[in-house]
Amino acid sequence: MSYTLPLPAEKKLLVTYRVESGCLGPEGECYVPAFCDFAQGKIQSFNSDFIAWNIISREDKQQPEIQYNLASKRVNSSQATRYFALFGQSLEQFEADLAEKLAELIDEFMGH
Repeated sequence: MSYTLPLPAEKKLLVTYRVESGCLGPEGECYVPAFCDFAQGKIQSFNSDFIAWNIISREDKQQPEIQYNLASKRVNSSQATRYFALFGQSLEQFEADLAEKLAELIDEFMGH
C-alpha cells in the first residue's frame, strides 16, 4: 500500500506528549503551560507529513507520557509500530528522536 505524503489531517497519527513539570527544573510547574505552547509551535514540522502533534502538561500521572491516536481511537504500541513501518520508520527511533528534540526545545526555552 502506498501513501501520498503529506497525509490529510484525518489520516495522520496524533501524538500526544505530556510534559512533566520536573523536566523544566524545580519551579517547572510555573513554566509548563508556556513551554507546551512554545514546543507545540516548534514541533509542528517534525514528521508533519504523517503526524499531528499535541504537546500538553502531564497533570495526571496515570496518563501515559506519550499517547498515539488515529481517527480519534487510541493506538497501542504494536499498532503504532505498524503505522511507522508504513513510512519506513521505527517507533523506537521516533521516540528516541522525539526525546532528543524535546531536550533541545527545553534548552532553547530555558535560554541555555
